[in-house]
Amino acid sequence: MIRVILRYLANNEQLIQRLADSYPMRRAAQLLVSAYYRSRAIAQEQKLVEMTPEKFKQMMNAFQSNVKQELKAAKNDLKKRK
Repeated sequence: MIRVILRYLANNEQLIQRLADSYPMRRAAQLLVSAYYRSRAIAQEQKLVEMTPEKFKQMMNAFQSNVKQELKAAKNDLKKRK
């Protein structure tokens, strides 16, 4: 039943046009494009565009281990507060 409703809404051209003309949708599109260009500029500054797959994998592993350490620290901090 939900699929039928969603299909109807997705195929309703007037609804799609009204949503596309709405401020929240336009603003979301602006923010998305802005984030894309900012991240691209940062990647070029950090020379991440020329990164090899091995180096990228190393960076992702380091990021993952840092996130795990921060999560453990946050858990320990919550346990200490209780």
